[in-house]
Amino acid sequence: MNLTLNRPESLNSFSPAMIADLKKSINQAKQDENIRVVILTGAGRSFSAGGDVKTMGTSEPIDAYEHIGKLNELILAIKDLEKPVIAAVHGFAAGAGFNLALACDIILAAENSDFVLSFSKVGLISDGGGSYFLPRLIGVHRAKELMFHASPINATEAKSLGIVNQIYPTDTFKIDVERYAEKLASGPSRAYGFIKKLTDRSLSSSLDEILEAERITQATVITTEDHREGVKAFKEKRHPDFQGK
Repeated sequence: MNLTLNRPESLNSFSPAMIADLKKSINQAKQDENIRVVILTGAGRSFSAGGDVKTMGTSEPIDAYEHIGKLNELILAIKDLEKPVIAAVHGFAAGAGFNLALACDIILAAENSDFVLSFSKVGLISDGGGSYFLPRLIGVHRAKELMFHASPINATEAKSLGIVNQIYPTDTFKIDVERYAEKLASGPSRAYGFIKKLTDRSLSSSLDEILEAERITQATVITTEDHREGVKAFKEKRHPDFQGK
């Protein structure tokens, strides 16, 4: 499933309508068994510039509180989706746009991409989960540095920090992302869903809790058709044909 942030005239800055549409699409992906992977991209020159600067400085506290609440619902919907979500970033991923990418399971970047937590430039803090996701990826001190200075980092720097999974040439980026997604889509999607849940849960769980969760989950996964197909394919020395069941 391809989802496109489609406000290119504003570098795909967030609007209430766009947030609501994204959340609706994520929930549709949750219900549709034929959707195995979600790709999140941006139309035009960039992935997303984050918050719409045109509306800043005019909002009341209650407006900001409600708007960020809707953004939080979108972030939680992405994390709750038991399917891989890929952020395909080109151009800028700034502010909440950067954090939206961080909420995804995989970040693929074009060579021309830049990442910046630009909040402090306008006297704001990071929202959209950045204060949660980034320290867990790169450590507290480095996360603070990126948030304090609000200086862009390029795709190579982001990959060296562990933010970006893969970098592809800008000219072939769309094709490379599709190939990456197709490989995931042909995998054991039931197992992927459990892997996503367990890995995310590990950030706030003890070893004992994760060991027991693995034990319970594995007892469930061995009953799936994908597991039986994987074992059969291994014995027959062929590639498995996973059906997500």
